Amino acid sequence: MRKSILPLTLAVMLAMPAASAHHSPAMFKMDTRISLSGTVREFQWTNPHSYIQLLVTDESGVETEWSLELGAVNYLYNRGWRPSTLKPGQMISVTIAPLINGSKGGLAIEVTTVDGRKLDGSN
Repeated sequence: MRKSILPLTLAVMLAMPAASAHHSPAMFKMDTRISLSGTVREFQWTNPHSYIQLLVTDESGVETEWSLELGAVNYLYNRGWRPSTLKPGQMISVTIAPLINGSKGGLAIEVTTVDGRKLDGSN
């Protein structure tokens, strides 16, 4: 009986599409874009998502820290990112899909360095 189930099980497993182990972007306003400019406080090269902690100063001079989610390390690496791509103190501009709850954070869609280099950040 066991031998007859094994080929069937393998056939079903091979026929199934690969499941994605990625979370939904439901926490972000994916139809909204915000542009931010600021100073990198920290670049976290981590899985399952990398992050930029960005210090943004508003028109009144108040500095606020934004937490910006990026894709996974392998995704970023394939798009030209390296652990040394962003350094503390570096100025950047970022286009994000903001968090739905209004917190200071979002999904980084595109990062632009001072020299004009554009880097894709989202999955």
